[in-house]
Amino acid sequence: MRWKNAVMVTVGIAALLGGAALFKGLAPDRYGLPEIEVLAPGVTGKRIAQEELFGNYFRAQGPDAGPGPHPAVLLLGGSEGGLGGGAHQMALALQKEGFAVFHLAYFGAPGQTDALEGIRLELFDKGLDWLKMQPGVDPARIAVMGASKGAEAALLVAARRPDLTAVVAGMPTSVAWNGVNWASGGQSERASWTANGKEVPTMPFGEWDQADGIISVYRTIEDPSRQAEAERAAIPIERARAEVLLVCGEAETMWPACPMSQQVAVRSKARSGPSVTVLSYKDAGHFVFGPPVARDHHFYLRLGEYGGSVEGNAAARVDSWPRVIAFLRRAMVDT
Repeated sequence: MRWKNAVMVTVGIAALLGGAALFKGLAPDRYGLPEIEVLAPGVTGKRIAQEELFGNYFRAQGPDAGPGPHPAVLLLGGSEGGLGGGAHQMALALQKEGFAVFHLAYFGAPGQTDALEGIRLELFDKGLDWLKMQPGVDPARIAVMGASKGAEAALLVAARRPDLTAVVAGMPTSVAWNGVNWASGGQSERASWTANGKEVPTMPFGEWDQADGIISVYRTIEDPSRQAEAERAAIPIERARAEVLLVCGEAETMWPACPMSQQVAVRSKARSGPSVTVLSYKDAGHFVFGPPVARDHHFYLRLGEYGGSVEGNAAARVDSWPRVIAFLRRAMVDT
């Protein structure tokens, strides 16, 4: 792989889910980039730091919460690392809807590597097992939710955990890709994930195209001549047993999440896998997924930075988030 503009690549990859990322080796003051966030759980949550597990846990609340047992969600952020603000807002929104939520950090938090490289999928297994044992949680109604690189992890986890009830992935991928290492400008020669001590096979990146931007390196997934490589790196969604909901923006400029979403759906149907529903939005991009953002919120005007318009991404969130909640309720609450 040849990267022709390291700073642009770094900025691009950093935007995967929420825009809050650590650029080790770059000067934060020069680029105006924040440090990795490791947000406190706040008054409705609890910090968890037990052996390998580090995250924030939120007991189910809401007018219909009752004593339980409640459905629960393992929530995974993206390449921003740590416990970032975007996923934190999702956790609070899910908590208010009556779901217990474990927002698990898998890199960039205390005691963890600073790079999204070689992350053991067994860590997510431990997170799920911990979540299932919490008082007030129904171990038979567990979901995993992630966005961007967190969506990649969520789908890989779903393929190895038949005990899951539902999966929600925002801006997902159909294959595993190499990791993210901010110390080397964002690029990495290592796989993002390992399983049973071996690297998960990854899809090769393509050539950097200045006009197309960061999405150009992911265009290999759309190249018919590289189907063998795509099959080798494909997420085996057909092994999952949970229902799957994918949310994507057709105007995305980060990676081709909507074409990859369709690839996940086609593969699952062709191989007798689980039901996969795709919600796609024409005028939305990489900020398509999550609770609605108020017009007076400081982040509102950034919604269009990575594809689609501000209004298009805002409208997509208004439409998709209630559908996410309804999907989880149907799959986990009304069963």
